[in-house]
Amino acid sequence: MGRHNYNSHQQANVRRHRNAGGATSKSPIATKPSPTMTDYLTLHSRLAQVGQEHLLKFWPELTNDERIELVQDIEELNLDEIKKYFDRATVSMNENGIKLDDRLQPLPEGKLISIARSPEEKLSAYRDEGLRQISQGHVAVLLMAGGQGTRLGFDHPKGMYDVGLQSKKTLFRIQAERILRLEELAHHATGQRGHITWYIMTSEHTVQPTEDYFVANNYFGLKAENVLLFEQGSLPCFEYDGRIILDEKHRVARAPDGNGGIYRAMKRQGILDDMQKRGVLYLHAHSVDNILIKVADPVFIGYCVQEKADCAAKVVEKASPNEAVGVVAIVDGKYQVVEYSEISAKTAEMRNSDGRLTFSAGNICNHFFSANFLQKIGNTFEQELKLHVAKKKIPFVDNAGKRLTPEKPNGIKIEKFVFDVFEFAQKFVAMEVPRDEEFSALKNADTAGKDCPSTARQDLHRLHKKYIESAGGIVHGDVCEISPFVTYAGENLASQVEGKSFSSPVYIRDTRDPLHGHL
Repeated sequence: MGRHNYNSHQQANVRRHRNAGGATSKSPIATKPSPTMTDYLTLHSRLAQVGQEHLLKFWPELTNDERIELVQDIEELNLDEIKKYFDRATVSMNENGIKLDDRLQPLPEGKLISIARSPEEKLSAYRDEGLRQISQGHVAVLLMAGGQGTRLGFDHPKGMYDVGLQSKKTLFRIQAERILRLEELAHHATGQRGHITWYIMTSEHTVQPTEDYFVANNYFGLKAENVLLFEQGSLPCFEYDGRIILDEKHRVARAPDGNGGIYRAMKRQGILDDMQKRGVLYLHAHSVDNILIKVADPVFIGYCVQEKADCAAKVVEKASPNEAVGVVAIVDGKYQVVEYSEISAKTAEMRNSDGRLTFSAGNICNHFFSANFLQKIGNTFEQELKLHVAKKKIPFVDNAGKRLTPEKPNGIKIEKFVFDVFEFAQKFVAMEVPRDEEFSALKNADTAGKDCPSTARQDLHRLHKKYIESAGGIVHGDVCEISPFVTYAGENLASQVEGKSFSSPVYIRDTRDPLHGHL
């Protein structure tokens, strides 16, 4: 398990977990000896056994450096798995579009708790439990941050995006400060100071800019040794007949393996070992693009700990029967997320006697895992994870060695989804949370009018205004921001706001905040 320091001037701070012999670490080609004829023959023979010898068809035309790169690309493919992957992917592709109505059941009452319909003393007990676990260093966060902000017109990691708040804080900064605040709350509640370890899954393209950004910002006040970056893996792209596509004469076409790649990456890059070493027992995993995310939410952690859950999901009530969101349900007796396209309109519209949708548990990529369960997934079940297939236009090299971009889909990309481990859980639970308090996704540019910077900003402003008013203050206007250093989820505000009147734009900050905006 290697840690490589890439910024020599910041070597003490940089902590990056890399695969010691696998999918993401590229060695400088200068250190590699040139491939010999024997190497070529050995490789050709291995590739021929799995029907992939075409990967070497341009070998005579390649320079030494290009041959080294091609050999490295091929060595990173697990050739024994390749055929198995393609065969499983093809089965999955043929199942696309099959409706699951007859095999479907909603989550039973006892497995789903609703924040809105639970008594405060129950939630308070869960919160206490969560804070206790945090104070003992038992809780870590896994942030899925491999994506770039391409759809936002932003060519950097999405976590570096500034949605236009008065504070100018990016998604990474907001989440880091929530972690710091939560560590303080746990300390105040228990007298014990524990740290939340922050594991950040990046991709090949985002790892270096993410690392540079954290170093440049001194980890936003977190201890450098508690922030660990690791890389998501990739899978080769296939033609429809199972042959791997060449992206260039000397490069294999690959694509990220989806957010379900976390399980393999955590095992291969030593994250599971690191959790064990630190005594981490519970992990909160979520995507980077939810501006309202309650990072390491103590209520959620406490609930899952008390329920002795292997894994869990936070869900929001579907806004309407035809909202295009996956729902957490039971299929053939196993928990899974059922995509909107997999159920008929009739089933989507079913309602219970209280008028609420029968299949209402909307998935928001917000999950809890016990460390024991993650070990089981890494060691056993990861190989059984479903593969999801998308037909795509994949650039390829034609027989003449020319790189072409096709006008229609010419092959498949394979992905794994993070929620596909639910079926392996012995004890699975879910928590329904209020959408307006916990979920606002940032996926599109403002022109889309939804899940965009404007809606993210408005949702945060609305929630923070609600916090002030619940604590006895009055806010005139709509622009309202409270620093995470001041409050994590609306707590401890009364002393600052009770009986006071605020005019928009409101920005309540802490001495640790940069001097943007005003109080």
